[in-house]
Amino acid sequence: MKINFFEKLIGSGFYSGYAAKASGTFGSLVGIVIYLIPGFENPSIMIFFITLFILIGIPIARKFEAIYGEDPKEYTNDEVIGMWITLLFAPKKIWWILIGFFLFRAFDIWKPFPARKLESVKNGWGVLLDDIAAGLYSFILLQLIISFTQKLF
Repeated sequence: MKINFFEKLIGSGFYSGYAAKASGTFGSLVGIVIYLIPGFENPSIMIFFITLFILIGIPIARKFEAIYGEDPKEYTNDEVIGMWITLLFAPKKIWWILIGFFLFRAFDIWKPFPARKLESVKNGWGVLLDDIAAGLYSFILLQLIISFTQKLF
């Protein structure tokens, strides 16, 4: 099985998956860099790209698993997606981006139920589903923090 240039580019989160250490963190940072592109924070654009990267990411994840093994560190498209889910509807301010980054990394590492269980789903899905769950946890907590602080100030 061979991975073409496009699959490698998307699957590895623009090559962040090939970082010697902490490829998931670098993949999350790639998600932020793309989020910082002017206009990308538009929820319609974000939802489109989240959906697109999930749909094209599943068959690419299968290829990465066939070559690199189960839930390979080289596949960081899932971290990019998780970061985008985290930042969806968040004000585009550096402190919300930083809080979202740390929340997502914490949930991605901790993997509270059912995220850890979702990792075991086969056929490429498990590679993405645990990070989608971590992104959803982070999204909910970030939105609660934003809502709470806006009521305070």
